[in-house]
Amino acid sequence: MKLINFIQKSRSYRRFDEDYRVDSKTLRELIRLAQYSPSGRNRQPLKYWLSNTPEMNETIFSTLSWAGDLKDWPGPARGERPSAYILILGDTAISESFGVDHGIAAQSILLGAVEAGLGGCIIGSVQRDVLVKALAIPSRYQILLAIALGKPAEKVVVDIVDEEANLTYYRDEQDVHHVPKRGLDELILHDV
Repeated sequence: MKLINFIQKSRSYRRFDEDYRVDSKTLRELIRLAQYSPSGRNRQPLKYWLSNTPEMNETIFSTLSWAGDLKDWPGPARGERPSAYILILGDTAISESFGVDHGIAAQSILLGAVEAGLGGCIIGSVQRDVLVKALAIPSRYQILLAIALGKPAEKVVVDIVDEEANLTYYRDEQDVHHVPKRGLDELILHDV
């Protein structure tokens, strides 16, 4: 598969087959991808908290907000929740600033998830103080992002739209999740 195909399949999935178990080996392989990802000044200040047990998953799930543009949707129902999470943490003993390292690492993880037949969703809306306390995460670590992972249980499609179109994602009558994307000609300001 070409890289463009992996990127096109790497959507923000928000409903999963909760019965599908993501094993620890797979989670560790996803972190290996992050391990080899670029890091500003090669400081490598990121650490990872892995979860694939129902109890810890429930603790993490309860602190997340899902799909802010779907106003009437509270998030995945039981049976559709992620079967694993990766929390990306910043180690303040290494650096006070994490730049874009966590975004690069998250993209690497999601591309690896696609390769493994999984899907995921990067979530920045986390009740960080609540989750730090619930998991007893040491104070030197900041929660930067949560990545929900599992076997996708929804269809997500990309719709290329013109410049005037609404860019808000939505679900249609068949419950297909649509993600409007600007066209390539709109994105390129100067061409060679």
